[in-house]
Amino acid sequence: MTSQLTTDTDTTPSEDAASATSLLRFATAGSVDDGKSTLVGRLLHDSKSVLADQLEAVEAASRRRGQDAPDLALLTDGLRAEREQGITIDVAYRYFATPRRRFILADTPGHVQYTRNMVTGASTAELAVVLVDARNGVVEQTRRHAAVAALLRVPHVVLAVNKMDLVDYAEDTFRRIADEFSGYAASLGVPEITAIPISALVGDNVVVPSTAMDWYTGPTLLEHLETVPVVGDPSTAPVRLPVQYVIRPQGAAGVPEELRDYRGYAGQLTSGVLRVGDTVRVLPSGATTTVAGIDLLGRSVDIAWAPQSVTVLLADELDISRGDLLATEATAPEPVKDVEATVCHLHERPLRAGDRVLLRHTTRTVRAIVKEIEHRLDIDTLERGPAPDGLGVNDIGRVRLRTAEPLALDDYATSRSTGSFLLVDPADGTTLTAGMAGEAFAGAAAERP
Repeated sequence: MTSQLTTDTDTTPSEDAASATSLLRFATAGSVDDGKSTLVGRLLHDSKSVLADQLEAVEAASRRRGQDAPDLALLTDGLRAEREQGITIDVAYRYFATPRRRFILADTPGHVQYTRNMVTGASTAELAVVLVDARNGVVEQTRRHAAVAALLRVPHVVLAVNKMDLVDYAEDTFRRIADEFSGYAASLGVPEITAIPISALVGDNVVVPSTAMDWYTGPTLLEHLETVPVVGDPSTAPVRLPVQYVIRPQGAAGVPEELRDYRGYAGQLTSGVLRVGDTVRVLPSGATTTVAGIDLLGRSVDIAWAPQSVTVLLADELDISRGDLLATEATAPEPVKDVEATVCHLHERPLRAGDRVLLRHTTRTVRAIVKEIEHRLDIDTLERGPAPDGLGVNDIGRVRLRTAEPLALDDYATSRSTGSFLLVDPADGTTLTAGMAGEAFAGAAAERP
């Protein structure tokens, strides 16, 4: 039971992907006191995305502190501990929109002990804004955040050189910082770096162009966020559909006769375009079959593309359950038990060789053991050194794992969705480590011995 997909306008997968650029996920990062929360507050305020009662509350809180102007950082520092210490601790998500695009913003912490929270915020981001205090330049935490952005293959990185008003808007200061950061980020393989001089406190080049920096002719931060391309053509990517749920309604009372034999496999297409009639392989079993139907939003269609959530009907009755992966036969990855990956350790308890963990990949969870920790990456020098005591919190390193069951892993460089995984404590479910299969870094960091 299929019918041609119809919409109000005739669209193709590539056209649909282009329209998806109206939503941009981005993260902010930087060292402590570089002004991330103020920048986010300024962005929300100047783009008219703050409700009147929110602004009144911020103005009242600022007056209680003896401040004449509203402290825009209070718009994002929501935890009591954050307000008391003047720092960001948790990842603060904010949603706002302009006439040109919608945004999901993750304001991540700057303190070194919360670097792991940046991994959370940047893991789904298409752009990262890394702030630098113009007075301090590039510091260790700046390099760490650049390394995390490179590790997570964030496609676009913006260097926002903040507090330019405190260095008399000096062009040479901005150029020096931009050159240093760009050289370091390029060595990590960051594909695109855009440097913008700003002052979040007074609003220079955040939403409105600065009159104090006429030597800068590039876009404001918001203009860049509104125009940066973030979504490619899904038809060029291999099909990947992790099975989340098997739908078999025949046992329920009141099910119509035509649905008594219904067996559908529901999940979200993480990449690619799937059509009725396509030959697909079920992983890790390796069985092949044909797509007999696709249900989308309660109707039958002939085609679906990422990131749509669909239910797929197959021509053959196969043993398929949650955790299996559907992939087009020509591009299906080979299931493996031996996994080599670059990881960022997130927990205070070190990760050591011999540790037994659970590995969560898409909708699949398997038992695994850490066979070897090959090296730990020095953020300053990008040199690889031994890790005799294992990987500590915030450490980035290279590990070898052995899983109890085969996994259909892609290289992270090929797919951020099906190339990533988590290591979890089997005793209490605590997330220990974020992993990227294959060689995550694309630049010199990947080449150094």
